[in-house]
Amino acid sequence: MDNFSPEQYDRFEAYRRHALPKQAVRKVIQQTLGQQASQPVAQIVAGFAKVFVGEMVEKARAVQERRGETGPLSPDHLREAYRLYQHETGRVGAARPVRGKRTFVK
Repeated sequence: MDNFSPEQYDRFEAYRRHALPKQAVRKVIQQTLGQQASQPVAQIVAGFAKVFVGEMVEKARAVQERRGETGPLSPDHLREAYRLYQHETGRVGAARPVRGKRTFVK
């Protein structure tokens, strides 16, 4: 944290203060899997989701900076960050793509 810029430090503090609502996460798990998830499972999924969102925001900020743009992130920045993430890590999400459900669709 000593190497963070003031903007990065502010974003990190906001990241630490916020959490995904566990009940909403449990609902998404139930809708996706068709079965109930325990509270510890929902907490783990929420933690992974929070890390993923943090990585997407950092990548989107890098895309924005590389383009020489300022201000709030746009959906285009997030789409490009997601595309870069997929390229770097391989397939993201389910083993087989779910038809009709795409992230950051134009």
